[in-house]
Amino acid sequence: MTPLWLALHLPHLPLEANAPLPSPSAVVEHGRVLLGDEAARRAGIEAGVGVAAAWALAPGVTLLARRRDQEEAALHSLACWAGSLTPRVSLAPQALLLEIGSCLRLFGGLEKLCEVAAEGIAAQGFCARLAVAPTPLGAGWLARQHTDARCVDVARLRAELDALPVSVLPARAAMALGRFGARTLGEVRSLPSAGLGQRIGVESLLLLARAYGEQPDPRADFVFPAQFSLPLQLPAAVENAAALLFAARRLTAALSGWLAARQAGVREAVLCLLHRCDETRVPLLFAEPTADSVRFERVLRERLDRLALAAPVEALSLEATQVSALAGRNRSLLDDGGGSPFGQEDIGVLFERLGARLGDGRVYRVAAHADHRPECATRRIGLFEKVPPGASPVPPRPLWLLDSPEALPEVDGRPYRRGPLQLLTGPERIESGWWDAGEHAGDVRRDYFVALSQDAAWLWIYRECAAGGWFLHGYFS
Repeated sequence: MTPLWLALHLPHLPLEANAPLPSPSAVVEHGRVLLGDEAARRAGIEAGVGVAAAWALAPGVTLLARRRDQEEAALHSLACWAGSLTPRVSLAPQALLLEIGSCLRLFGGLEKLCEVAAEGIAAQGFCARLAVAPTPLGAGWLARQHTDARCVDVARLRAELDALPVSVLPARAAMALGRFGARTLGEVRSLPSAGLGQRIGVESLLLLARAYGEQPDPRADFVFPAQFSLPLQLPAAVENAAALLFAARRLTAALSGWLAARQAGVREAVLCLLHRCDETRVPLLFAEPTADSVRFERVLRERLDRLALAAPVEALSLEATQVSALAGRNRSLLDDGGGSPFGQEDIGVLFERLGARLGDGRVYRVAAHADHRPECATRRIGLFEKVPPGASPVPPRPLWLLDSPEALPEVDGRPYRRGPLQLLTGPERIESGWWDAGEHAGDVRRDYFVALSQDAAWLWIYRECAAGGWFLHGYFS
């Protein structure tokens, strides 16, 4: 399959890597403004303006020193997110290069995939310029020049590259070309190659050949980490938990992409809120393994909305603590998206929201307990707690068990409730609990029967072995 590369160029990465920031804001390098946000530019703070002049133009501007380590961390986070689009990702200066030729059918075509990529990166607070080309370097150059090109073949690529300025080449080569009148790559390509190599260097000639697809351009693929644990330094301490959602969205998006690349899902992740001297751990629990970033954010929003911070938060860290393979799903050939309005996944989403909103201790499930006495045969467990494999099967039990057994009269030797009861099955002897006599159910000795009443109700009744007497204990229907 012919490779096709999607380039995501991030022109504002030095600023956006520090988001969220107050406005106006600007990044400073070597005593000069490197990049400012829209509010700073409206105030006249352009690239190259000195720090003193920036303060004079906008006294309230926030100036940050450039942090290349923050930019590198942001690129790695975005590379993990890009795993939701393709397993082949390559890093470039202020850009991501994604090999998408084998993924087009999965997303429904090139335009749909580009739309998903643009929306996903914008949701994380990044501004990206997109371009598509058969070569990674060609796609990167087109994205840097804001062409928004969609070149699916080499002929279209060459036509688009010919119109690019020589400034895409290394600065020394671009300066040399400008001295003898070459302004575009098309004009450079029309010059004799023998003398051109002496003027701009063999390295620049090789770059041209790689961009045009005339020489191979091997790229090192981004290696997804074996374990997901991603930190995020905040530009300023945050005192409101709900305000952390925007920054945490970058971490959950990266987790979703990392899981997609590994074809895995997560049942539990932990968001660590790092304070100056302590940390707060916020567990994110899910009903089943999932890689859905929307579910991550929904549960996280519920947790943060109800969290009172003990101290300002200076950094975040997200760790996937329970990861398992994500089982594939069979779809019907004629599935039109209809069917039951509430599927298993919908129920899982509901459980997650209830657990996050009400608290872990207020939403629970009922599981079997190793005790023959019906009153003690179930127990409460956590909403997402794993249930051990069941013991040997027992006879049918009613879904509705009465809090206190109801005494039944006996007429002509038969139990009576609105008429005589017909015994269908039994007796089933339950004799247990001698070890906790006087506590809870205590010592019981009973013979249980399934009975049918005159109004066609299926009942679960028993007879006391020692004291005698019939009792209704539950309803089957």
